[in-house]
Amino acid sequence: MTRPSAYLDHAATTPMLPEAIEAMTEQLKRVGNASSLHAAGRQVRRVVEESRETIADALGARPSEVVFTSGGTEADNLAIKGLYWARRPRRRILISSVEHHAALDPAAWLADSQGAEVELLDVDEYGRVHPDTLRAAIERDPDGVAMISVMWANNEVGTIQPVHVLAAVAHDHGIPFHTDAVQAIGLLPVSFADSGADALTLTGHKVGGPMGVGALLLARGLTPVSVQHGGGQERDVRSGTLDAPAIAGLAAAVRTSVKEQEALGRRLTSLRDELIERVRQAVPDVVLNGDPVNRLPGNAHFSFPGCEGDALLMLLDAKGVECSTGSACSAGVAQPSHVLLAMGADAAAGRGSLRFTLGHTSTRDDVDRLIEVLPAAVERARRAGLS
Repeated sequence: MTRPSAYLDHAATTPMLPEAIEAMTEQLKRVGNASSLHAAGRQVRRVVEESRETIADALGARPSEVVFTSGGTEADNLAIKGLYWARRPRRRILISSVEHHAALDPAAWLADSQGAEVELLDVDEYGRVHPDTLRAAIERDPDGVAMISVMWANNEVGTIQPVHVLAAVAHDHGIPFHTDAVQAIGLLPVSFADSGADALTLTGHKVGGPMGVGALLLARGLTPVSVQHGGGQERDVRSGTLDAPAIAGLAAAVRTSVKEQEALGRRLTSLRDELIERVRQAVPDVVLNGDPVNRLPGNAHFSFPGCEGDALLMLLDAKGVECSTGSACSAGVAQPSHVLLAMGADAAAGRGSLRFTLGHTSTRDDVDRLIEVLPAAVERARRAGLS
């Protein structure tokens, strides 16, 4: 398969690492169910448990705290729904207003059908939840709060949240704290133990692993109610036959991405800063969204005045530049970004934005290609908006 001229959508999915491909391919050659007692099953179980140990070691967790899932969405659902049900009759869920829909939608479903009282935490102009905001929300009725969820880093604008401080605020009141760290692992230092979080979401395809596999890190003593029932393969919290090849690929990707995180972070920060500067030169009235300093090293998110983001995206795509209007899970939906609206942007800015994200395969050639085609694409998108 020919690689696109410029792939600038690593936040949606990043190419698999060679180590992950090798680990997954090796396991695909084998047969066996990790729940079977015969020799083939025991061999697969060994792969699963060694993968669990690898992930735990890389992320500062205990192996018993790693619960495998089908990906980030399932892990978020398990954390939010499961912790809410486990802590009833408490009804309050505190969740940031800039979360991915994988977290917002389970909370909204609990409000619609399970009697939950969901409170969206306000953010500042950079998309950051301030500890005082969380503390004030808790103190309105601390005994009624079932759980709190704030992502480690925002998938759209790249702003990094003060997770350690927020988790400490939650623990001051004895409330479980969940963080979706899907965008952070492999790009930022992440330690489950040091973070103070009680539950942490990760997924394979954001760290150079396969799609369709992820994990929820669950602190000891924390037992959410199951979202799906069956064989109880994962701590009786999550049921389903374990996908050993995908789990092996996930473990290899987590191990490699965490090992290389510091060097990759430095390289991507430099390349991202160059991209931002050159986009500003090419389109002087462009607006950079998110925290200008405390942001993911590979994230550059812009609003282009006078443009519709989806139109600009397709114009760039026609020229071999692949990017996103925001979360890939909501791509194609003609509505303003809920993240930008929560940050105080107007609807036009929310619709006229693009996200460029870099990863382990990114080079200066990708930036060069973007800058080569961007000015003409913006001009054409603006003309289309006026017609």
